[in-house]
Amino acid sequence: MSLESLQFDNRLTEQLPADKIDENYCRSVEHAAFSYVDPTPTQSPVMIAYSTEVAALLDLEETDINSSLFTDMMTGNQILSQMTPYSLCYGGHQFGQWAGQLGDGRAINLGEISTHHHDRQALQLKGAGKTPYSRHADGLAVLRSSVREFLCSESMFHLGIPTTRALSLCLTGETVLRDKIYDGNAKHELGAITCRVSPSFLRFGSFQLPASRNDDILLKQLIEFSINNDFEHLKPQNGVFTESTYLAWFEEISERTCDLIVHWMRVGFVHGVMNTDNMSIIGETIDYGPYGWIDDFDLDWTPNTSDRDEGRYAFGRQAHISQWNIMQLANAIYPIIKQAAPLQTIINDYLINYQQKWGEMMAQKLGLIKFQGNTDLSLFQSLESLLSEVETDMTLFYRALANVSNTLNLDTHSEWLAIFTDCYYEIESLSVEYKEKFRQWLTLYIDRINKEGLTHQQRAESMNQVNPKYVLRNYIAVQAIEAAEQGDYSEIIKLQNILKSPYQEQPEYEAYAKKRPDWARHKFGCSMLSCSS
Repeated sequence: MSLESLQFDNRLTEQLPADKIDENYCRSVEHAAFSYVDPTPTQSPVMIAYSTEVAALLDLEETDINSSLFTDMMTGNQILSQMTPYSLCYGGHQFGQWAGQLGDGRAINLGEISTHHHDRQALQLKGAGKTPYSRHADGLAVLRSSVREFLCSESMFHLGIPTTRALSLCLTGETVLRDKIYDGNAKHELGAITCRVSPSFLRFGSFQLPASRNDDILLKQLIEFSINNDFEHLKPQNGVFTESTYLAWFEEISERTCDLIVHWMRVGFVHGVMNTDNMSIIGETIDYGPYGWIDDFDLDWTPNTSDRDEGRYAFGRQAHISQWNIMQLANAIYPIIKQAAPLQTIINDYLINYQQKWGEMMAQKLGLIKFQGNTDLSLFQSLESLLSEVETDMTLFYRALANVSNTLNLDTHSEWLAIFTDCYYEIESLSVEYKEKFRQWLTLYIDRINKEGLTHQQRAESMNQVNPKYVLRNYIAVQAIEAAEQGDYSEIIKLQNILKSPYQEQPEYEAYAKKRPDWARHKFGCSMLSCSS
């Protein structure tokens, strides 16, 4: 399929009400799911990276991707005849406070493509200029944040985690003024645009905003649109929607969200800004802003400078916050369902389901065949307590744990310490008391795995399929960004290739699996990031 023959069916703009005002200026948009808006043309765009897998998802060939038309499309300079660019209208809770109308302030959807093998996919340009939802912002994005979005989207996909995808990364040829650490020292940075791809960009906030305005007509339209297009298996065969249909939809959103958070916890990913406008209705990771990867295991760590004091979105609080967000969605859709009890049941069950799924996930990380409830839960929780007590690299630890044999000699500390030495940031800080506690934990662990009947090789292979060796560590992303800002994009391309096989050894890239170096401990972008990241 060539670029010119892409089949845009634009279901959202055809099935939902549009903003009645055509002009592109900041305003309150009422009784509408979206506003038509064209991207702002760029001066001299250059594509610096793309995903061959996402191109294939859209039925595009290599020749299409390398054409000038593609670069022009991905930077807003060329709108094909079938495209109907638009930005979504939504609201949201930000850091627990209702923020009212938010919307796509710097994202513009080009349209929705009907593919041969992967149903529909929407193309969205992030950083493509002002929209009616930009408020006082410029609607643009910088290379720094665009590299992070591009690399992490694809990294998460290859980790097996639901996510929006990233098709392309382009420079605009212009600069953008940004105060990246909010210290009053703004400077001009290279402008960039990422094209992200998803079956749906609807968020929890898409439903919250009309509910906050008592616009039950639009709210009902949005719910039924979502069911018809993103949850087609829930569509009533007779076409008549009932409260049971809506409840089944809400329950599945809750289930998908729970699964997503368990995945984040499995690999040590911290979203950093789990506002309700950043929660996908189809359970994907969306909006890669001040995210971060756990280096040393710390349940209280957040990468977001705006969340430094409260820690609302810290690593260990993601499950509770996701339940809180689910509750806000329930509040929003109540006017349509009109039944509090079944909604409350789903909300109450959320953390129960999470605990079960988390236990099953942890059993897999430890190489156990089956999660056995409270007995295993005690084993898992005592391990996390130990990992929190001293600076221990989470990713390296679980890969090293796979090297523990079923017959490891625990009479002294020397043998097990040799396995885990590289996991500790300050191995000299391990006290005699800590070493003894860890030896006791390993004794329980080895006893537990021996009851499973798996050989060491079988267990190691199983563990290494869920415990990644390569993740997009913050300091590695910073190095790629700094090189790109100097015109060297080779690290971006190299990281793309490495992160396609995160569970494989890849000996030639061993340096990319090392723990955080000392220079990165407090460097901006490696330890903390702002919402402009």
